[in-house]
Amino acid sequence: MKRCKGIYLSHRKHTAGAETERLPLPATVILPMSMHMGAPCRPMVAVGDSVMVGQQIGETTEAFSAPIHASVSGKVTAIQEHLCANGTKCPAVVIESDGNQTIHPACQPKELHTKEALIEAARNSGCVGLGGAGFPTHIKLSAQKPMDMLVVNAAECEPYLTSDCRQMMESTADCIAGIVMIMKLMSIARCRIGVENNKPAAIRRLAEACREHPEIEVIPLSSMYPQGAEKVLIYHTTGRVITEGTLPADHGVLLLNISTCAFLYQYTQTGIPLVERRVTVDGTAVRKPCNLLVPISTPVRLLLEYAEYDAAQMKRLLSGGPMMGLPLYSVDTPICKPNNGLLAMKELPAHKQTACIRCGRCMRACPMQLMPMALERAYAQKDRKALERYRVMLCMNCGCCSYVCPASRPLAATNQLAKSLLSGNERSNDL
Repeated sequence: MKRCKGIYLSHRKHTAGAETERLPLPATVILPMSMHMGAPCRPMVAVGDSVMVGQQIGETTEAFSAPIHASVSGKVTAIQEHLCANGTKCPAVVIESDGNQTIHPACQPKELHTKEALIEAARNSGCVGLGGAGFPTHIKLSAQKPMDMLVVNAAECEPYLTSDCRQMMESTADCIAGIVMIMKLMSIARCRIGVENNKPAAIRRLAEACREHPEIEVIPLSSMYPQGAEKVLIYHTTGRVITEGTLPADHGVLLLNISTCAFLYQYTQTGIPLVERRVTVDGTAVRKPCNLLVPISTPVRLLLEYAEYDAAQMKRLLSGGPMMGLPLYSVDTPICKPNNGLLAMKELPAHKQTACIRCGRCMRACPMQLMPMALERAYAQKDRKALERYRVMLCMNCGCCSYVCPASRPLAATNQLAKSLLSGNERSNDL
């Protein structure tokens, strides 16, 4: 089978062997009412209210959304406007911890016997995709089209990040139990787990755990970026092509992250919703790279201090990996549900942007077989027909084109602006 294109990066998986440590409880957390794709929530509590771990504090009636739960027990001290990392604003609930981590009485084990019960549990738990995108999980599970294949994303192809790797190593049984549960309730016959081959220990553990489940197959994949991208992973594990304008469900595929599968199983055992996250903390400005289990909405500063970062040397702070991570404006930004990594980087060498030399490296690197240099020209001319003809909407913004460009052209950023132009949401022409 012909493979998708991509690039080979230095893995820098410094924390692959670092067991997850639990961060000391923060004194205060700030819970934004928007920490997922879709509509934000509305606060259900008021200043002065006492709350417990797992108590729902953010509600929504929108289908494309997910509820928010308290990650610490304590008292609500403020409800304030919060500036999100993507530049939008939403309400946020500030909770002062009492240090007790008292679990709310509603957090009880769940017995699920139907697909509808699984969908309801996924929504009630506040579950979103834990691979970084933050797509509400119950939306994926609610697809009306029949699906015969579960593809589990365990690739973790970005450099530095190892939170999924540690999930597989430390909670192997939960990962497989979650997959089996989802397959049964969703009436899915087969499963493929895609794992990059730079995680041999995790592959062995998963394969051993799947010996009694022949319907689940562990697929070692080459360590090529962006191996974990939706269309790339599905093609490399199943051979199915997710065509332009279609979803995996249109091709009989349900795609979930390995940590999402494990969480859904854990939720049925404890009834505790999504209130904590495993986060890889690493980067060139970090002295002690580590994997930390933290309450959601813990200030980033506490994770950095635990990892002994160099505040004077740090010039760039990213949520996620170095290729698709989102720059953070402050070390006081709270950890949100999709955050699987935190990178503190020293100042990177500046590359002067020069004219395109038509070398074609961007085209040869693109997993979607696009022509970024042609898209850049079409966007500069505001040629919407050309952008459609060159299929800019297929771009997944993996950044391969920008990475390999010898002229340091901002090709991935241009593609994002081009997509905004086509959708009528363009706000600026500045790159």
